[in-house]
Amino acid sequence: MSNPNSSSMIISMCVMGLGMHPGAWRYRDGSPDDYLKLDYFTHAAKVAEKGKLHAMFLADTLAVSEENFERPNLGATDPTVVLSMVAAATQNIGLVATASSTYNEPYNIARRFSSLDHLSGGRAAWNIVTTFVPDVAANFGNGGLPDHGDRYKRANEFVEIVFKLWDSWGDGSLIGDKERNIFADGARVNTLNYEGEHYAVKGPLTLPRTPQGRPLLYQAGSSGTGRDLAARFADVVFTAQNTKTAALEFRADVRQRAAAFGRDPDSIKVTPGLMTILGGTEAEARARKAELDELSGQAELKKLALRVGCKVDDLKLDEPMPVDLIMSNEKFRASQGFRAAALRLATEKKLTVREVLYRNGGGHRQIVGTPEQAAKMIESWWRDGAVDGFNLMIDVVPSGLEAFVEHVVPILQKRGIFQSEYSGNTLRDNLGIAHKAVKAA
Repeated sequence: MSNPNSSSMIISMCVMGLGMHPGAWRYRDGSPDDYLKLDYFTHAAKVAEKGKLHAMFLADTLAVSEENFERPNLGATDPTVVLSMVAAATQNIGLVATASSTYNEPYNIARRFSSLDHLSGGRAAWNIVTTFVPDVAANFGNGGLPDHGDRYKRANEFVEIVFKLWDSWGDGSLIGDKERNIFADGARVNTLNYEGEHYAVKGPLTLPRTPQGRPLLYQAGSSGTGRDLAARFADVVFTAQNTKTAALEFRADVRQRAAAFGRDPDSIKVTPGLMTILGGTEAEARARKAELDELSGQAELKKLALRVGCKVDDLKLDEPMPVDLIMSNEKFRASQGFRAAALRLATEKKLTVREVLYRNGGGHRQIVGTPEQAAKMIESWWRDGAVDGFNLMIDVVPSGLEAFVEHVVPILQKRGIFQSEYSGNTLRDNLGIAHKAVKAA
């Protein structure tokens, strides 16, 4: 059976701290401060580009509370700054930077990502998040974190304005005619004069249309309001789905919502996170996992408790997840998507907490095994239409990425389901997402 909506799957990769696994910083060779060095990021990008992966994805962490100084923050550096430098060291790989709509302004975001798209030759994408970590609020004033509904109301207006700013210069508004001394025709550039519930933005943007027309929009949120935001605006949805059944339901729902907003469902791509812990044999993979777990202490258990909204002591390793206790927490304000994915995995597969930790890598689907086993799982989900591809959550950087590129990618290419060459020059070209033309005013 072939996926009816894709000719080739999408595979991108995240560089999170020194690796997604909490024990990565102790397990890997290299200095604990490598995540602050440009060579660390450019090496990962070049490895991914060698494997023809579609994009490099960076998180943006605005508070220290989630990692609590036990390991590097997963998005400590400003992702647009890092990716601007990575752009100069690469040719094809997409550059996906996370930025919050809750703690930014539309004009700044529109300008920042337009700049990255121009400087990279059309490889930029914005991963919009609404920020679910309560401690972030204290770094941006005295107010608390807005509730879930308010964050998404703000996000919808935010994206609408960013799109208007990106489109404020029509195609061809930058004329560049030296003979006639006409650089740009200001009469063909739109002033927004936008006034809404949360923002007032005059515009236009300082920059003309980018090589992609607009940078791509990624969206990371799996609640009902998050799905609506994705269905309305997103090109790619980054989500946490721990079972194939849940992934099938999620993708079908997002596509149905996109159609309700008047969009072609095939224009929106769903790429869940996937953490692979690989070995030449299954025993070697399990040994790698065991050593990482040993080096991380209780870090994974603490992360799971934080994700689902309970105390660490509530999670008994060899007992089922306390679903009723977790769902009774009326003060829960973190990611509904991460919580739902973990609980769905636990209940659907009837797993203990220990078993959930083995299959839930930092909130995402985790597979521990050989390259063949990883490729089989990836192909199965894609062929059954559960996904358009995956966003790899690398366990240890760079060794986990190198293993995937050297051993899993060739299997997928041999089976004819993953690209052997980039199909174009822009991220839109490589993802098969159309350029949106905008006529000049």
